[in-house]
Amino acid sequence: MSMNAVVYKGPHEVAVEEVAEPEIRHPNDVLIDITTTCICGSDLHMYEGRTSAEPGIVFGHENMGIVEETGDAVSSLKVGDRVVAPFNVACGHCENCESGYTGFCTNVNPGFAGGAYGYVAMGPYKGGQAEKLRIPYADFNALKLPDGDAHEDAFSLLADIFPTGWHGTELANVEPGDSVAVYGAGPVGLMAAYSAKIKGAAEIYIVDRVPSRLELGEEYCDATPINFEEGDPVEQIKDLHGGGVDKGVDAVGYQAVDPEKEADSAYDPARENPAVVINNLIRTVRPTGELGIPGLYVPEDPGAPDDMAAQGRIGIDFGLLFEKGQALGTGQCNVKSYNRELRDLIIEGRADPSWVVSHRVGLDEAPEMYEAFDNREEGVTKVLLEP
Repeated sequence: MSMNAVVYKGPHEVAVEEVAEPEIRHPNDVLIDITTTCICGSDLHMYEGRTSAEPGIVFGHENMGIVEETGDAVSSLKVGDRVVAPFNVACGHCENCESGYTGFCTNVNPGFAGGAYGYVAMGPYKGGQAEKLRIPYADFNALKLPDGDAHEDAFSLLADIFPTGWHGTELANVEPGDSVAVYGAGPVGLMAAYSAKIKGAAEIYIVDRVPSRLELGEEYCDATPINFEEGDPVEQIKDLHGGGVDKGVDAVGYQAVDPEKEADSAYDPARENPAVVINNLIRTVRPTGELGIPGLYVPEDPGAPDDMAAQGRIGIDFGLLFEKGQALGTGQCNVKSYNRELRDLIIEGRADPSWVVSHRVGLDEAPEMYEAFDNREEGVTKVLLEP
């Protein structure tokens, strides 16, 4: 049996092709019929050829759908259940999983801490930008949702970006009354600002260069927009706030754009400076403040602007960090630590992150949407695919 799926063909090229349908391979597997799957900013790293991803990978780590088959050992799920899967594939019983660090499971991807669907180096798990998906360790990994189709857009964001934005504020220990600066107004940055709002932050600043994204942060997160093309964002924030803020979140990662660099287009790799956001955060946050860094950094980068960055080594102003006594937290999100509570906030109407969704289109439109999202086109914030 075959199905349609989004397949990586090479740099800046994906195609919808027929691939083999998944099958139950372990008694605790389930198969789901995908109802919504999302394009993620981290998919763009592979799409752009900036990883060691080989052609043929089926993309998609933000997946939800209806259970259509269960393995013999599955005890908490049944056919017809509506579920969303964390992007993390986790076993549930290693030391890290038992401690809540499901993003760093030591069993699902030998030689590496952490597994994910449809992502280079994250294990043998096919992605869900397809008609069907196998969820391993399903009793542990699948989060049950209310039946029907209510909150479909919002619930799909529980696979990654809403928990990851929340994780950024957890890494920075954002508390009620804090002032917070979020660098990056892509989907994760917007969710970090929204999470800070839900947590009761007193002041929120969000930094980007795309006006439509900054407008979303202002409208839905009560954040003050800071356009880094219009001047040093650190000085803009300090002028408005009267000094350094309490907490900062890096929702950009290693492909950060440096406004001091000139290039043919806004997102030309020639404008990249992989240390610029961390260094701006160190300058933006007050002495003894805290930094949360969920933005993706990699141990090697084939497309890096210099030899050091190609080895994952970047010029962080560690002396200033030390002088200011700042703390920082890093690492990908442990989605299971947050998704149940965030689901319940959505169910009860206390949170609705679906405002970040700009497009819901058929799976066949994936190639065009990848191109638009990669170009950071105005009005393209979060794309959902419907197989």
